[in-house]
Amino acid sequence: MTVLLLGGTGEARSLATALVDDGVDVLSSLAGRVSRPALPVGRVRVGGFGGVDGLATFLVEHRVAAVVDATHPFAATISANAARACGTTGTPLLRLARPGWSTHPDAGRWTWVDEVTGVLDVPGDRPVLTTGRQSLEAFLPWAERTVLVRVVDPPDLALPPAWRVVRSRGPYDLASERALLADHCADLLVTKDSGGRLTEAKLDAAAELGVPVVVVRRPEAPVGVETVDDVEAARAWVLRRRDRRPPTVLG
Repeated sequence: MTVLLLGGTGEARSLATALVDDGVDVLSSLAGRVSRPALPVGRVRVGGFGGVDGLATFLVEHRVAAVVDATHPFAATISANAARACGTTGTPLLRLARPGWSTHPDAGRWTWVDEVTGVLDVPGDRPVLTTGRQSLEAFLPWAERTVLVRVVDPPDLALPPAWRVVRSRGPYDLASERALLADHCADLLVTKDSGGRLTEAKLDAAAELGVPVVVVRRPEAPVGVETVDDVEAARAWVLRRRDRRPPTVLG
């Protein structure tokens, strides 16, 4: 049984480890947008598929028996492509998505927006951006603000002189997040509803320091795709499909 695991997240790596231990042939696919990514166990491929048609062809040619989409909650394009490609080929598909932060004790105090651009009208002279480097262009209207940008990889565009870039990779603890906000004299924290405990400490630090928080909501998940929010549930789903035959034709 070959399982295609669309990954790049900590949950994807944990699932790959569990399935390999179960004797499942796992092929993890990484988008290749992060330099020096943490690699999962098992087979790994890096790069895109060439859209819906390319992914559908890949599923057939590699006799993929099931797909688990464990990509980042904001990786909307690959999730949509997976739903369509699996629908075309009849390949079972599961979405593994970590819970968001909507149930966080402070969630009712935050400002929630649907798009990154919805943040631009929020006041704050010294914001901290933790929305990822791919969203930075949307914030260029804040050129005159003293912005601290935290990213894993270097930005791929020129940033305003008043901005400062901090490169680091989680997990983050409360003490370091408190220091980050305090040292910058932050008066606004901007993040996405990525969920998970690895980056949650910044929200608690903001609450302690009285820093307002703006959260970008997750994109809508593809309709009709079964979803679980923990690795063990995803593992059980795969194991139930051990003996199912992979698709052999498109259509």
